Amino acid sequence: MEGRLFTFFGSLGEMFGYTGHDSHTVIFLTHMILSAIVVLVIAKIATASLRLVPTGTQNVMEAYLGGVVSMGADVMGKEEARRYLPLVATIGLFVVVANLIGVVPGFEAPTSSLNMTLALALVVFFYYNFEGIRRNGVIKYFAHFLGPVWWLAWLMFPIEIVSHISRIISLSFRLFGNVKGDDMFLMVILMLAPWIFPIVPFALLTFMALLQGFIFMILTYVYLGGAVLISEDH
Repeated sequence: MEGRLFTFFGSLGEMFGYTGHDSHTVIFLTHMILSAIVVLVIAKIATASLRLVPTGTQNVMEAYLGGVVSMGADVMGKEEARRYLPLVATIGLFVVVANLIGVVPGFEAPTSSLNMTLALALVVFFYYNFEGIRRNGVIKYFAHFLGPVWWLAWLMFPIEIVSHISRIISLSFRLFGNVKGDDMFLMVILMLAPWIFPIVPFALLTFMALLQGFIFMILTYVYLGGAVLISEDH
């Protein structure tokens, strides 16, 4: 697998005759499915035996969900943050797990593929626009694209449209670029010091994996807040 990190699934795919583009597809799909399975297993363990006083995985997950709600409360209020908690928390957990998988030698983060990050960005884009229209109505939702000054509406509307579409690029390329850069950094480190466990780089990559998940969640809340909480004068 020249020019890329060794991956167990990539080597397995080559054993079955998958090379080149097919090998890349196998690596992406297997690691994406693995990320989804890990998330489902975590959720299953956390909810297997719910207790009034949480312990173990349930305690960790409740702390995570509480943190996500607090994050959203700063953007759109606690009530609205709880309303969209299932979407934001699920995306956040999936992104973090997908990022962390790439830190483990022999695996590759599926978020280092633009296919996955673009899909996630499109889900957020269509959902927050759908919620904006559902909560405010078509006319009121698109009216806020015109800006606060009526005589600048002809200028503000196309700018707002371009701004919203650019969010797809921003969400997808930010996550893709950072994770892809982390993979390249890890490849260089392992090539230079393959027999010495590079603790500091791995700690840095773990921090970046968590940070990118946090950024994706907070931006999702920001976009949802901007879509559903439209003030009367704008």
